[in-house]
Amino acid sequence: MLEAIRPVTLDEIRAAAKRIGGTIQRTPLVKLQLGKGGPDIRLKLENLQPINAYKLRGAANAVAMLSDADRKKGVWTISAGNAGQGVAYAARAAGVPCTVVVIDTAPESKKERMAALGAKLVLVPFDVAWAAMDSRSFAGVEGTFVHPFDDHNFIAGNATLGLEILEDAPDVKTVIGGIGGGGLVTALASSMKALKPDVKVFGAEPETAAPGALSFAKGSPQVFDKWEYSFVDGAGGKSMFPRMWERMKDIVDGSIVVSLDETKRAMKLMADKARIISEGAGALPLAAALSGKAGSDGPIVAVVSGGNIDLKKFCELIGLRWRTSQ
Repeated sequence: MLEAIRPVTLDEIRAAAKRIGGTIQRTPLVKLQLGKGGPDIRLKLENLQPINAYKLRGAANAVAMLSDADRKKGVWTISAGNAGQGVAYAARAAGVPCTVVVIDTAPESKKERMAALGAKLVLVPFDVAWAAMDSRSFAGVEGTFVHPFDDHNFIAGNATLGLEILEDAPDVKTVIGGIGGGGLVTALASSMKALKPDVKVFGAEPETAAPGALSFAKGSPQVFDKWEYSFVDGAGGKSMFPRMWERMKDIVDGSIVVSLDETKRAMKLMADKARIISEGAGALPLAAALSGKAGSDGPIVAVVSGGNIDLKKFCELIGLRWRTSQ
């Protein structure tokens, strides 16, 4: 039976921070140098986590919070790559087996890293993976399921991001995180609204997959009928899960839709100005901040959620020629 949805409390977030402190990195918050008159945008560099993605926070907390009996069964999750790495990392530390049902279009670098962490991979099409996330089951896979976003303890772990942001930028006005399933933006809002209720928290989605923005516009969880696959593989779902809508609707201020070209430009800007390699999903928040749709009153924090992207693909997307070493 599913746990009833309830708010993630500040005490739970602070407890998670202590619990996962020895596993995660306290990542830097850096100002993006955009020149005189440019907006005050800060980048929260979750691409510097041990798995190069913020998902380690939630996965480490979720696995640590399992009962001994559930943990001993082994764990499994569903992922396009980053949640899978997080759960595999935490499972390896706990000494238990891990299986990841992987969306088959995930970048090879993500698949390789999950396997290197000891995970057994089961590759499936996006629709199959999305349906399995909804049903929380997959034939032939055993163990304790760790949901990659609709999990209270996973969200509490991810919410530790907000504590760090407020420590480093107590005057923050707006925080933006990408939306895939909604776990990141719900986590950010959970900590931000508890400590500084006037901070605006927005999601960011690609134009090809924006059920969050549609749900906010309609006032109820929606299916995004015009969904298309893109290089933004770590964000942009086909639908808003009703449980996630219940979690976010009262604490998240909306979702900003950006184009794929805007996302590419954000990736290139971070590489050019700050020497940061971001995957597509990690660049969505910066693209949203630069669009002006989140307002101009800074500081605006854009969470660079991950940097797991094949380098050849990264170069192609930002317009650089890829050369292999001789």
